[in-house]
Amino acid sequence: MDLFDHAAQSEQSNSAPLPARMRPRSLDEFVGQERVAGSGRLLQRALERGALFSMILWGPPGTGKTTLARLLAGASSAHFEQLTAVSSGVAELRKVVKEAQQRQGMYGERTVLFVDEIHRWNKAQQDAILPYVEDGTLILIGATTENPSFEVNGALLSRCRVITLEALSDEAIGTIIDRALADVERGLGDLKVLLDTDARALLINLANGDARAALNALEVAALAAVPGMYGQRVLHSDAIVEAYQRRHAQYDKSGELHYDAISALHKSVRDSDPDGALYWLGRMLQGGEDPLYVARRVVRMAVEDIGLADPGALPQCIAAQQAVHFLGQPEGELALAQAVVYLCQAPKSNSVYRAYGGVLSDVEATRNEPVPLHLRNAVTGLMKSLDYGKGYQYAHDHANAQVAQEHLPANLTGRRYYYPTQYGFEAKIGERLAWRYPAEDTDQEPGGAGEPDAGAA
Repeated sequence: MDLFDHAAQSEQSNSAPLPARMRPRSLDEFVGQERVAGSGRLLQRALERGALFSMILWGPPGTGKTTLARLLAGASSAHFEQLTAVSSGVAELRKVVKEAQQRQGMYGERTVLFVDEIHRWNKAQQDAILPYVEDGTLILIGATTENPSFEVNGALLSRCRVITLEALSDEAIGTIIDRALADVERGLGDLKVLLDTDARALLINLANGDARAALNALEVAALAAVPGMYGQRVLHSDAIVEAYQRRHAQYDKSGELHYDAISALHKSVRDSDPDGALYWLGRMLQGGEDPLYVARRVVRMAVEDIGLADPGALPQCIAAQQAVHFLGQPEGELALAQAVVYLCQAPKSNSVYRAYGGVLSDVEATRNEPVPLHLRNAVTGLMKSLDYGKGYQYAHDHANAQVAQEHLPANLTGRRYYYPTQYGFEAKIGERLAWRYPAEDTDQEPGGAGEPDAGAA
């Protein structure tokens, strides 16, 4: 690096945002991920043995993925290269590989390649790096906010250790803020910023475990503050609120939290907890989730978990879906809130869900025999001569329109799918159908659908 490059880098560093300037310079300064990077933990032990390995750093934004990658490379005396998956492809990768091979051959120096947002590389791009991770040309450190199980190829994932980073604790965010306020060289120490107790607590709260968000808001508030008589910039809660505008929401409607949140909403409804249901509904809608997606899932909850225990549940949810479509946001959100509260208080039954699951299981697992002759319509003379409709008993010719005739194929004769519960309206259904089933059948366990699939919740 010549003097010009050094000066350019120094200027960039001085003008960089506060989060970039305050990056820890050693693992000892690294705060908040002690479970994986603390003294005596996995990464520290690996560095002590000189055994840095390829890994995928998975965690929310602002938890130190990029910083940790840089620190690991520096602590292992390896050359550090960085690519951003959004803007880099195979051509850039080949250039890095060629230089890494030369560096390794001439100086015996290892190369750490950090790929930010590695989940945005397609399969071909991820496959392209495999041979070089395999032969040790590159030590790959990928960073992602998405679940690697779904977003990283299995072949690449098998060659990397997944390191899970967690959202930073309030204590860790507080430590990072205090360091930035005190640091004269890289932080805000020369601005003489004073953060009052309430403002500090609010800043930590609004960060939601994201150090980058906290430092950005702190810098904006500090630079906007008017220095007092002695040059001090005092920050109160209103300055923090103005800098943030709104809470840094941790929600990605295309990421894992999308599925986790809808699962939490569904399970809150199933467990009859209106508070939990309303909270997860609010988290999703405030995070930018499509309200019609939520409405579709709420309808699913009505038919899966309430069913005929309360036949009014499905119309209530369909009405909410129509209200969302008609009103839009935010008015339509109240209709969804009303629907989920209704579902929470409603009696629960998954009898129809399980019954239909049992049907599908038998359709798949058993021979699909013809419709029994007595259930077929004899619309031609030939069909009548073949006994179509023979022996069929017309229900309305019998008392209470009740006829104990078989409606299943011969290989499933006597099979039972639907077992009404004793809850809500379904208790009446059980009474109305009691004539069809012997008394000993009423306590049998229903068979069929089992637990909902991953998409259901």
